[in-house]
Amino acid sequence: MTGDPGAAVRPHLQVACAIIERGGLVLATQRSAAMSLPLKWEFPGGKIREGETPADCLQRELREELGITAAVVEALSPTTHHYASFSVTLHPFRCAEPSGPITLHEHAALAWVAPADLLSLDWAEADLPVIAAYRALAGRAS
Repeated sequence: MTGDPGAAVRPHLQVACAIIERGGLVLATQRSAAMSLPLKWEFPGGKIREGETPADCLQRELREELGITAAVVEALSPTTHHYASFSVTLHPFRCAEPSGPITLHEHAALAWVAPADLLSLDWAEADLPVIAAYRALAGRAS
């Protein structure tokens, strides 16, 4: 047998996430204690609905979770992570500085973090390859 033996029975979520940049810093949000993966840090975003593009999902989720809009600068390559009870494919987007103040509707906290310091937070495992790809991209831009 090849691949992941649990893949056939494990739900697979498609999720859009935003790497929002402001003044050389990146927005990180902390999941609430009531959410799955409680108190882990993540890039804001959420599940892509049927018939919705990842970019459309991203804008909807930013409005719902943070009360903001943020222009997409570029899409990064999707990455997939397998947790014990589900799999997730993240569709990351680099985004420009958000319009308006951020209001946390679902998250416990937010932080603006330098790209070099992102790993100082306790991230959800699925976000780690996104951080690595983003930091490599940010390093080339410097």
